[in-house]
Amino acid sequence: MQELKSDILVIGAGSGGLSVAAGASQMGADVILLEGHKMGGDCLNFGCVPSKALIASGKAAYGQAHASALGVADVVPQVDYAAAKDHVHDVIAQIEPMDSQERFESFGVKVIREYGSFVSPTQVQAGDHLITARRVVIATGSSPLIPSIPGLDKVPYYTNETIFDLRDKPDHLLIIGGGPIGMEMAQAHIRLGCKVTVIEGQKALGKDDPEAAEVVLDSLRAEGVAIHEQAMVAQIRGSDGAVEVVTENGEIFSGTHLLLAAGRKANTDRLNLAAAGIEPIRTGIKVDDTLRTTNRRVYAIGDVAGGLQFTHVAGYHAGIIIRSALFGLPSKAKTAHIPWATYTDPELAQVGLTEVQARAEHGDKMEIARFDYHHNDRSISERKTNGFIKVMVVKGRPVGATIVGHQAGELINLWSLALANNLKMGQVAAMVSPYPTIGELNKRVAGAYFSPRLFENQTVKRVVRFVQRWMP
Repeated sequence: MQELKSDILVIGAGSGGLSVAAGASQMGADVILLEGHKMGGDCLNFGCVPSKALIASGKAAYGQAHASALGVADVVPQVDYAAAKDHVHDVIAQIEPMDSQERFESFGVKVIREYGSFVSPTQVQAGDHLITARRVVIATGSSPLIPSIPGLDKVPYYTNETIFDLRDKPDHLLIIGGGPIGMEMAQAHIRLGCKVTVIEGQKALGKDDPEAAEVVLDSLRAEGVAIHEQAMVAQIRGSDGAVEVVTENGEIFSGTHLLLAAGRKANTDRLNLAAAGIEPIRTGIKVDDTLRTTNRRVYAIGDVAGGLQFTHVAGYHAGIIIRSALFGLPSKAKTAHIPWATYTDPELAQVGLTEVQARAEHGDKMEIARFDYHHNDRSISERKTNGFIKVMVVKGRPVGATIVGHQAGELINLWSLALANNLKMGQVAAMVSPYPTIGELNKRVAGAYFSPRLFENQTVKRVVRFVQRWMP
């Protein structure tokens, strides 16, 4: 057994772990990074990157079939599903060098391609290495949740870790789970020529604003995706190419391929947390607001920390760790300014409180500013008028924003900035947007907040009339 010592030991080379390793090493810390699977983690290899690449293929096919409104003849797209998957893997390959072992070794990080397991509160074993570190950062991420469904173990199925290696186009894809992953894959596959059925036990896109989610679901239904809600799965049966999903109310859905998109599970099984005195919770590892675990020398970040499961959250957590573990500065993780987006068409994005949450927390003090896409000139010119933006405002400051529509994932950035810096609606309204842009929606919704105060205010009108009488 080779014994090693370091300032920082990072377990997991996904988004958060890589950010900690790179930052800490380049700032002078001695860093060891463990990765037993693929550098880049889930996001690069099985999640954000491949899914957005496949969505782009679907968007191209859809554009060919729906161009007549722009004066271009509709054509039936000739989809090569295997070539679309080649595109997916080429995108991964182009990004891979940024997350490679060689790049991080060039920063001075010692990379060990083994899984890590605690053997004591201060030591981690990885292969034939025994590592003692001043601080340990657990960044092991999450994996697809495999639900306990009778018959599932006898039927071939896919998850986000395997669907991107499938090269034969499914005739009829059954998707269990109507969350963001399920709905993104549903739309991508319907646009690539598959028949798609989504089976959701509760409400599809149930964590998002119901009004905004319904805009997305209506669009997917219009494209041909069959979405069945309140359909709890009771049994799965069949064989390769002939799968049946049976629900508790007796409905039977038949298809050729099955995709599980029923949630995520934190990767903690290999860590032997008990040996380190680290308390697990149902969603991952228990941490405080500084991201420390119950072992004060050990942090947990990203998906495994049991909170919001997004790549950008792991990156944000990495910044918290850099300030705390390297410089000893007080640094706490917050969630109010963390946005998320679902990359369907139209896109769906949220930051801060939803309307329901804001009403529950602030009651009558909360106001809603709203602006619809069909009033935005750029949206009209591009035939992208389906959607709206609404901002929840308390005492002149936004506390949440919901956007559904074209480029919602881009538009939500400004509201994350506003919440992170406690900006007022007046500061957003003071922004000048180039015309015509989709981004002008953000300024216009801020203007919609002030319009009643200016144009429906009798005091303002009296002041204006007085000034006009006396001004030379």
